[in-house]
Amino acid sequence: MHPLAHLQVPRGSAAIHWFEQSTYAVKDPEGTTLMIDPYFPKQRPAEKFIHAAPPHDESQLPLHFVLLTHNHRDHTWPESLCRIHARFPKVQYFGPFESVANIAENTPIPKEQVTTISAGDTLPLASMKATAIYAKPPEGDPARQIPPPDVTHLAFVLEAGPVRMYFSGDLIHSFPERDDLLQAVARLKPEIGFLTNHPSEGEFPFFAGSAKMAQSIGLKVAVPAHYECFVKRNYDPRQWAAAFPPRGPQPRIVPRNSHILYPG
Repeated sequence: MHPLAHLQVPRGSAAIHWFEQSTYAVKDPEGTTLMIDPYFPKQRPAEKFIHAAPPHDESQLPLHFVLLTHNHRDHTWPESLCRIHARFPKVQYFGPFESVANIAENTPIPKEQVTTISAGDTLPLASMKATAIYAKPPEGDPARQIPPPDVTHLAFVLEAGPVRMYFSGDLIHSFPERDDLLQAVARLKPEIGFLTNHPSEGEFPFFAGSAKMAQSIGLKVAVPAHYECFVKRNYDPRQWAAAFPPRGPQPRIVPRNSHILYPG
């Protein structure tokens, strides 16, 4: 079984496992376990994927909930959702309407186990709670000539007892400059954030922008996301960490396919 399956999470903490890209599992002291954006394709050609084998077998970690940020292949992947459902048929799924439509068309998951969510929604998840917010606003950023996104892009602030975690989803590049987007996160008071970024391509915040964003939100700890999966979208997390000033949010690099306890 997966290491999280039998892990006893201490009171006042949460266990967070990063697989690769933007796939996470979170477990709280009550045993509630969820996964965000499960993406474990079996076919992994060397010209596309860094690692020849997926970091997880979906049958090895009992789940209660799955949260989906948006309907891109590496965030809503029917192949993985089908395998989760086959092993754990009572899992409840939450995602924007495009992800829900994808599930309806490409999986056997019953519609009563799938909930469409929008920015601003609060989701009761047994002993946890999640709030959905925008990662990319539906209008894009006309002032900066960023067009509307092709699908709804959400992020989540997840509460597990006193622990509040921010999973950014795929952020708009100008997020660090947008007070409205920053405050939507900051008001939920997350302490640790898992932030999508890239040093050069321009869809997501650059490293300096990611550090600025962590400061503006009020994070204590920031963790890089959206790497260690695709050959053409990889980056060195040490360079990301070097963009953080000595004071303020502390950058933390979580090794691929491992978990941390926060705080701990």
